[in-house]
Amino acid sequence: MNKIERRDFIKKASIASLAGSAILAGCESKSKEKNVYINFKKNFEWKMVTAWPPRFPILGEGAQKLAEQIEQMSAGRLKITVYGGGELVPALESFDAVSLGAVEAGHSASYYWAGKAPAAQFFTGIPFGMNTLQTYSWLYSGGGLELWRELYEPFNLIPFPAGNTGAQMGGWFNKEINSIDDLQGLKIRQPGLGGKVITEAGAQAILSPGGEIYTNLERGVIDATEWIGPYHDYLMGFHKIAKYYYYPAWHEPTGVLEMFVNKDQFEKLPKDLQLIIDQACRAANLDMLAEIEKKNQEYLNKIIDEEDVEVKPFPNEVFNKLKIYSAEILDDIIANDEMSRKVYKSYSAYQKKIASWSKSADSNYGISI
Repeated sequence: MNKIERRDFIKKASIASLAGSAILAGCESKSKEKNVYINFKKNFEWKMVTAWPPRFPILGEGAQKLAEQIEQMSAGRLKITVYGGGELVPALESFDAVSLGAVEAGHSASYYWAGKAPAAQFFTGIPFGMNTLQTYSWLYSGGGLELWRELYEPFNLIPFPAGNTGAQMGGWFNKEINSIDDLQGLKIRQPGLGGKVITEAGAQAILSPGGEIYTNLERGVIDATEWIGPYHDYLMGFHKIAKYYYYPAWHEPTGVLEMFVNKDQFEKLPKDLQLIIDQACRAANLDMLAEIEKKNQEYLNKIIDEEDVEVKPFPNEVFNKLKIYSAEILDDIIANDEMSRKVYKSYSAYQKKIASWSKSADSNYGISI
């Protein structure tokens, strides 16, 4: 750029800046004319039920931190009391409790509600789908969150992404998996789409709350389980009762969590409190993910050092077969449910678009164990 061109550029930029200032001044003037009255003396008290055991590390703690931040940001005008699964309602009944208005809010993972709305499972994570960053991009900038809210509308609920477990591990097994045939007949605790895939592979998917998994695995009620990641798995003690720890989490390359609120109660809140909930949930996405990534890398090393545990990748044959079964399961779901078809069309299109960028930006940073 020569001197004349640079001078013209600066001149135009200055004019644009002045014009922008004028517009902002106009907007400020108009906003003053349309002040919205907020009664700062009116307080609200909510209950939030969760799918997590009481005081469960990071997930349950994250729900509690979310409630505390909302109270602090609102200067005490919105106080939310958090209940662990079973303290007020059973863990897997929080959706109904909030939908019916028995309580105002819940914290969970949407794939628990696949029996009520099949498309719900797409918003937690999809087998062989997008990672956490890609999923957030789809939700916030690619139309995903609008679809999620459309899905929950008939249940009188509004969902907010509110935390994330990041990429998970493939699970704990009491039997070595060398081929797809080794999955035949195994009873595996695995919810969501992953559960449907392993069923297609010949295993039996079991859905059970977190508090029951250790006992079920120890007593042989189940032969294997996926849970979350190294930190939570170690705290659960799975390394004491299962020999093989597999990766990667083909079934859940991300684990989006949700805060869902009763729509009627949400609409009773002033606009500033509604925005506080939204922004606090966005902060929870970052806070929880950062903490869980820190803990997982620490505790994976602890597990690797355990003498009786083998940390192994799924064999290529198993991995590739599960990918085929995943595609078949997804095809079946979208063929039989209109909303699932609509959501997956958006999701898969976004995944294809973002894949080329991710390949360029992230491909050199893969790390293997």
